[in-house]
Amino acid sequence: MRTRPSRPLVHLELHTADLASACAFHALLLGWRPERVEAGGSRYWTLGMGGEVGGGVVECAAERPLWLPYAEVPDVPGATERARALGAEVTLEPRRGPAGWRSVVAGPGGAEIALWQPGPRRGPWEGPVA
Repeated sequence: MRTRPSRPLVHLELHTADLASACAFHALLLGWRPERVEAGGSRYWTLGMGGEVGGGVVECAAERPLWLPYAEVPDVPGATERARALGAEVTLEPRRGPAGWRSVVAGPGGAEIALWQPGPRRGPWEGPVA
């Protein structure tokens, strides 16, 4: 049996309805400093988490706060289709963002993970920046 190479966790993104409280809490508890950045015409808050894993905070209408891990893959569309074949629900189809491509899949148990491909690489599957 061939094994696939391990894919690194590269980013953790907090989805919350209360951005200010979440940023303050993590800054005071862990020293993770929020910094606002402009990316592709929208605002995003990064969290300086230290180490190799990046972080960010998104204010949205989440019923409750949740962390979304991002795993780096060499081919977002291919990895998304593989996840679908393994029984995942695709909750965000592959799309291009300001710094690369991503999709979000929910495994059979419902837990979501984002598939991430950094780049300026262009492909025929590339959709609008989102």
